[in-house]
This record gives sequence, structure tokens and C-alpha cells, in this order.
Amino acid sequence: MQDSFFTYFKESIESISMPERFNYPFNFEPHQLCRIAAKELQEYLATQTDWEHDFGIDHYVEGTNIGKMFGVLVVRNAKGEVGYLSAFSGKLAGSNNHKRFVPPIVDLLCENSFYRIGEDEISAINHRIIDLEKAKDYIDCNNQYENDCKIASQELEQCKNDMKLAKHVRDARRIEAQNEFSPEDYSVLLEELKNESVKWHYDFKHLTKLWKERLNESKLKLDVYTNEIAALKEERKTKSANLQQRMFNQYQFLNSKGVYRNVCEIFEQTELKIPPAGAGDCAGPKLLQYAYLHGMQPLVMAEFWWGQSPKSEIRKHGYFYPSCRGKCEPILGHMLQGIIVDENPVIFALQQNVKPQIIYDDETIVIVNKPAEYLSVPGKVEAETVYDFIKNQYPQATGPLIVHRLDMSTSGIMVLAKTEQAYHHLQNQFENRTVKKRYVALLDGIVANDEGIIDLPLRVDLDNRPRQLVCYDYGKPSITKWQVLSRENNRTRIHFFPVTGRTHQLRVHAAHSLGLNCPIVGDDLYGQKANRLHLHAEYLEIVHPVSNEVMRFEVEAGF
Repeated sequence: MQDSFFTYFKESIESISMPERFNYPFNFEPHQLCRIAAKELQEYLATQTDWEHDFGIDHYVEGTNIGKMFGVLVVRNAKGEVGYLSAFSGKLAGSNNHKRFVPPIVDLLCENSFYRIGEDEISAINHRIIDLEKAKDYIDCNNQYENDCKIASQELEQCKNDMKLAKHVRDARRIEAQNEFSPEDYSVLLEELKNESVKWHYDFKHLTKLWKERLNESKLKLDVYTNEIAALKEERKTKSANLQQRMFNQYQFLNSKGVYRNVCEIFEQTELKIPPAGAGDCAGPKLLQYAYLHGMQPLVMAEFWWGQSPKSEIRKHGYFYPSCRGKCEPILGHMLQGIIVDENPVIFALQQNVKPQIIYDDETIVIVNKPAEYLSVPGKVEAETVYDFIKNQYPQATGPLIVHRLDMSTSGIMVLAKTEQAYHHLQNQFENRTVKKRYVALLDGIVANDEGIIDLPLRVDLDNRPRQLVCYDYGKPSITKWQVLSRENNRTRIHFFPVTGRTHQLRVHAAHSLGLNCPIVGDDLYGQKANRLHLHAEYLEIVHPVSNEVMRFEVEAGF
């Protein structure tokens, strides 16, 4: 019986060489087989009538979850036939199950599932809490208690002030009477003043007691409702935790060795410790799980975005994207065990014998031209960096060296400080934004206007580092000036003048729909992979930290 999720290629693949290794999911150039499979799946998406979902492809759709990530996994089945499996991330058109797409690892949406039953129970508690919080008796009791607290505070504060004033009056009378009263009369006055003080304290204590009793009475009436609300919230918390744990226990991921691990065990070994929401519902894990369960050999995989981009992220319709790191990297790390996988091309690029070029050097500073795919400072990957290179070249340098950084994929000019004095001088220039910088980039598309300013606040995507998001709530200010140099072959050569220096600022400002809406050529995070990222820091102008001379450096891009 033919597997309904195994799809034969419509196009002949006889002349195409089979992949020798499975592709590295987090940085890859799609294999030709994946491109053919994706093209066929996209044709299906454009013509199918089994379900309805407005992807917002040629028009804007208000809302979330408009566009969707899809995946294809080329496999060899038990008969030795090569075909592919298809999947989508999350749910599609309100369901987890659709014709042609492999099922989810856990179907939480099926009728009478423990998840739906649990959600219904939690929803009922939520409605009960809302009803109680809107009840007239609860609102009246709450208002009465808050009003009593306010009046009590005012009366007690007024009593304290009156006591202080009365004490000042008694002190004045005592001082005045020392010289005017006889010893006998002065003793009588002191006794009188003492009794008056005692009375004030008694009255304050009595007032405090009265208000305490009254507030306790109001609080007891209010507690009838607040205790019930608190108990319901605690019940909701417990049910939510139990439901989440039960859900996590259902997510059991298989690898080629036949070993299962649940999602909690997998994420226990990460910095997160706890699985993020949606872990295991992406296309990649679904595809591999189905292949393993049905005796299919995974050959190569790719994922692409279909439809309108989310407002904060950058997703281009029809573009291939790597698997997300936050949710998928730990899971796929387990699921790909036992399969020969390509090396991370980033590590391979970092290990190439390409060195920075020193273009200026004196006793206090050094200017270098950093190659693309070369780290500025040491990181998780063991590879030579600009810091290491300069440290080896100038072992006597006393300064911290690194004053600013360029992204690993960006080439161009960097200034380094050999002395601590030079470091602080240059650092102040960068902080005060007196350093003049100019980048040149080649964009994938035509920019209509000739110049402008982009102001889009950025923050890191916590679920998919190091990607950045446009975020008006928590993002840091990010401003870029730009000017078009030329347009040809559906590409735009452009100058960027960054006012701020956020991570991936130019890449996001170029690619985002609220920016230039044209990714930089070769941007594997926000656009499409190419031989390199076509972004180069070509001009730098600083004030020399010792001579105070204005110094200008320029290196043309190699693209």
C-alpha cells in the first residue's frame, strides 16, 4: 500500500546526483532535489482546494500567523524509491492534519484529546474568575475596603499631626512657665501637661483600634471573594503546569538509532532548561519523526516561507530559511544522531586561511581590512579572530585592542588600539558618534527612492539567536541613513551611513518591509544565501588619539 504522505517527484530526477550527506539544517544551500520538491509543493499550495488559508501573498492581511514555514524532506523509502515528505510548522487553517502533510508528533487538537479537555477545564476556571471579578458584590466590597483604608489613613495621619502640634504647644508652655510660675504651680502644670499627653496617646490608640476593627470587618467581607478568586487562580496554575508537563511527556523524539528522548530531557541539557512554547511543532522534527517511524532514510531537507511576513520578523515569500535555533537546534541535534551530516559551513569558512590586511600602523593604533566570514573577537567557535591576529602581530601592545566590531559576515575597515589611552580616546569617539562610517552593500531588488533614513528599533529574537526583531516595545533605537549609488539587473548598490551600531542593523534595515524591503545579497539570515554577504565597511574617519589629526581610510569592496 502506497504511503499517502510519500510524494513521488513529478520531474525526472535521474540525472541528479544523490546527496552524500544530510545537510546542516542551520546554514545550508538547498540541494537541487529540495528545490524541485519545494517547487512542486509550492505549486500545490497555489492550486489546492482542500482547505482555505489566506497567506497574504499579493495583498496585506491584518493579523498574525498569516505566512507559514513549510518543509520538504527528501527520503528513500523501504523499496529504495526516492521521493519527499512535506510538513508545515505549527498548525495550518486551524488544524494539525491535512492531506499531503505528515501528521504532528503530538496532535493536541484532535477531538477529546487530553489537551483539549485540559484547555476546556482551564478556560472554565478563567470564566469563573472573570465572573467573580465583575460581580457587583465583589466590586462594592472592594470599593468599600479601599475607601475605608483611605479614610483610616487620612484620620490617623491627621491625629498624628494634631498630636505633634499639641506637643509643641505643651513644650512652649513648659518653657514659658519655668520663669513665671512658682515651684508649686509649675509642678501642677507639669502634671496637667503629662495627663494631656497621655490622653492624646490614648485617643490615638483608641482611634487606631476602631479603624482596625472596621477594616477587619470590611476585609472579611472582601475575603469571601478574594479567597475564592485566589483559590481558582491556584487551581488554574496547577492545572496549567500539569497539562504542560503531560504535553511535554507526549513529545518523544526518535533518531536513526531508534532512541527516543522526550522534549524535557533534550532541553534539560541547554541553557533554557525548559522547552519553549511550540518546541517540536516545527516542520523539521515532524518530517524526521515520520521518516524514522515508517522506515524511510532521510537524505536532505529544506524549509521555505510561504506568504506574508510577520510584522516583527523578516520572512520573504518563497525564500528558503534555516531551521530555528531556539526550538529546533536541541531537538534536531538528537534526531540527527546516527546520520552523517555536513559540517557547519560557518566553521568551515572560519577555518580558511584568510587573514586581515593591515592598511595602517603606528605606535598607538592599527587599521585593518577584515575579510568576510572572519570573527572580530573570540566566540564559541575555535577560530582565529581579528583580536588574535593583531595580538600575535603586536605582542607588546598593552591596549584592549578591540574598540568596535564588525559582524562575522561583514568585511571592511576596523580600527584597533595598541594602548589603553588610545582605546579610551577612540571609544569616546564611537560613543559620542563622532566617528564617520560608510558601508557599501548590494541589495537583492530595486530601491525606488534615492536616499532616506530608516528608524526601526531592534532586539534579539530570543527563540532564534542571533536573528534580530523589529520591536517598538523593547527594541533599542536603530537609525541608518542611506543613499543609492546605482541600479542594475534587479539589484541596487547602496551606501549605508549607520547612526547607531546595533547587531545586524544594516541587514535588518535593508530586508525589513518597513525598511528598504530588499535583503542584502548573500544574507543567509534575512534573505538568500550566496557566495558571501555583500556588505562592506569601506570608509572610516577618526581623530588620531595622540596627534588629534583627522584620519580617513577607505578600502573598496570586493564585489
